[in-house]
Amino acid sequence: MSPATTDTSMPIVQVIDLHKDYHLGSNVVRALLGVSLTIMPGEFVAVMGPSGSGKSTFMHVLGCLDRPTSGEYLLEGISVKDLTHDELATVRNQKIGFVFQGFNLLPRMDALGNVMLPMMYAGVTRPEREERALAAIRAVGLEDWATHKPSELSGGQQQRVAIARALTNQPALILADEPTGELDTRTSIEIMAILQRLNNSGITIVMVTHERDIAAYCKRNILFRDGKVITDRLVEERRIALDDLAAIAQAREIVAV
Repeated sequence: MSPATTDTSMPIVQVIDLHKDYHLGSNVVRALLGVSLTIMPGEFVAVMGPSGSGKSTFMHVLGCLDRPTSGEYLLEGISVKDLTHDELATVRNQKIGFVFQGFNLLPRMDALGNVMLPMMYAGVTRPEREERALAAIRAVGLEDWATHKPSELSGGQQQRVAIARALTNQPALILADEPTGELDTRTSIEIMAILQRLNNSGITIVMVTHERDIAAYCKRNILFRDGKVITDRLVEERRIALDDLAAIAQAREIVAV
């Protein structure tokens, strides 16, 4: 699936002097301390950092799940700071696709139903919901599993459903929170192959990960520490997931012989 038409000269994400404080009783936790950065259309960014570094808070702000204490956040050139709760909900549904570590699938719905769900809230007609959901399921290679419930799917298959669900409203941005965190090595690489293919089609992806090996599949790595961006660099020797999967298959053939 392709993203909605986007002005490639305009940043998808622009944050300027972003601060976020949490008040815990009489204590103030300063989670973000003046973060400024820009993410352009078509980027594939890994956000990294130790626990308490501010990376999760940063992603919550990008996902319009939390508001900054001060500073500016523009999504496709529009400031989200003063949007109402309903307007923020609309932005989350129409402009951002979410992929979570724990998949967050509804157990009583089959894969197709889970993928269709965001479009129900967006007011898409049922025929169009089914058409777009099937296209998204095909995009992640699960067309033969569309009528299976989450309990009938492996962890990797459930994550593919979650990715398909994130695609259906043709978002400007996909936010992935530790999408390989509960998967084995080979399955993790398979998921990264899907994300790389989607990114190659023009979809912008920002992904939280604590694994350097997984971050190496991205185009850009941003490291947070103590609420600040410590490093922000392009990945010079980027790993290609399909190449790694081919190497694993070849090694297995050699062992089998």
